[in-house]
Amino acid sequence: MNQSLNIYISRIEQSIIKFYYLVYFSIFIASLLFLYFLFNTIIEPAYAFFFRKPIYVHFYPSPQKLTKSQLEILENEFDFYKNLTPRLKKYFEHRTATFIKTYTFYGNEGLQITDQMKVLIASSAVMLTFGMRDYLFTIIDKIIVYPDIYYSQLNDNYHKGEFNPRMKVIVFSWKHFLEGYKINNDNLNLGLHEFSHVLHFQGNLKADTSATIFAVTYQEIMEQVKRPNNYKRLVESDYFRIYAYTNEFEFIAVILEHFFETPVQFKREFPVLYEKVRSMINFSE
Repeated sequence: MNQSLNIYISRIEQSIIKFYYLVYFSIFIASLLFLYFLFNTIIEPAYAFFFRKPIYVHFYPSPQKLTKSQLEILENEFDFYKNLTPRLKKYFEHRTATFIKTYTFYGNEGLQITDQMKVLIASSAVMLTFGMRDYLFTIIDKIIVYPDIYYSQLNDNYHKGEFNPRMKVIVFSWKHFLEGYKINNDNLNLGLHEFSHVLHFQGNLKADTSATIFAVTYQEIMEQVKRPNNYKRLVESDYFRIYAYTNEFEFIAVILEHFFETPVQFKREFPVLYEKVRSMINFSE
């Protein structure tokens, strides 16, 4: 009788202990969720409002690696990567490897997709968004590469590159993509230009911290540019090619090309605009 009672009491005690463990665990999970909610809705938005940047940019518990041959391409053919610190190089490699794994690459007109194409195209996007925490584009899922200028049935015209949000695709002429990096100070970079369109479009749709900073700063830039005196000075300077003034999308794409290709001249001629662009993409010099 006593033994049975002891067993019964022991089972009750174990049940009570399990219940307390469950309560403590539930409180712990609820606290984490509350802190996550607090961080995303109050803390980081307030920080971004005052400092125009996210609280953190890089955090990768399981960093991705490029293959040996892919890493050699990055090291030998992409100048931006060469100038990074060892720590930032690891972050850049992770983002490039993740980008390559995220999107599907297609070669058209008999073009075979190579590691060089994947690495350099991915690196162009990563360079543009390196100051942003959310660096992957959700509005594209495929990348099409032609050997040269191609005929687009979407608008019945020949193109070197284009971005189509409806088809979730970005397209490049490989010949002209490479030319953008062979001459790195002519302010003509097809990869940067087309990915800038993607970034611009996504910045107007998403609500994450980096996208919000981009959208808000972009609006401030355009408000300044549209002022008659500022617009006149921009046009008369001949620094930005005339294509920049086609529309707002082309203006942002062109000034981002200039930002990366001739930053010293950009900063000297238009220091306020340069700083706004730097803030827009949270770029660290």
